[in-house]
Amino acid sequence: MYYKLLNYRTPVFFLACLMMVACGGSTSTASVETETQETESPAAESEPAAEPAQAASADGVVEISLSGNDLMQYDKSELEVPSGSTVKLTLSHSGQLAKAAMGHNFVLLKQGTALEEFATTAMQAADNDYLPADMMDQVIAHTSMIGGGESTSVEFEAPAAGEYEYLCTFPGHFAMMRGTFVVK
Repeated sequence: MYYKLLNYRTPVFFLACLMMVACGGSTSTASVETETQETESPAAESEPAAEPAQAASADGVVEISLSGNDLMQYDKSELEVPSGSTVKLTLSHSGQLAKAAMGHNFVLLKQGTALEEFATTAMQAADNDYLPADMMDQVIAHTSMIGGGESTSVEFEAPAAGEYEYLCTFPGHFAMMRGTFVVK
């Protein structure tokens, strides 16, 4: 009977192994071409309210920050910018897990894009940072994939006034890591 519980083919054994890796297993970090930033803050909690558009910098760029953590959460579920503005979005990963285990990105989709279909297709695009090459015409802007302690930025022109969806395309993350990008 104990043999059946410890059999490597059982779902219980598989889940136990996954939990050991996620909760305290050793991870290695791969080198990436994004800026690395050490963070020691606890996991950020989700904020339901929109982040108001921040004042434009001297060069007229609206700067917005977004953070993801090891619990598959963005710290904001809604972002807001003025129509026609140049936006600089900085994504940071406040967790500690490596990109291969808990990578995050920001992908802003055009209106009318089926988020679930896009995310499901993206899971098959590991060789392209989980961005499906045949669906890039549905993307307004995206960052590269980052791991714990790293950050990256993308600069783009805000689309027309309206609401747009954003998500993380790392496999399975879209269920919890998604939000609304409001252009006023």
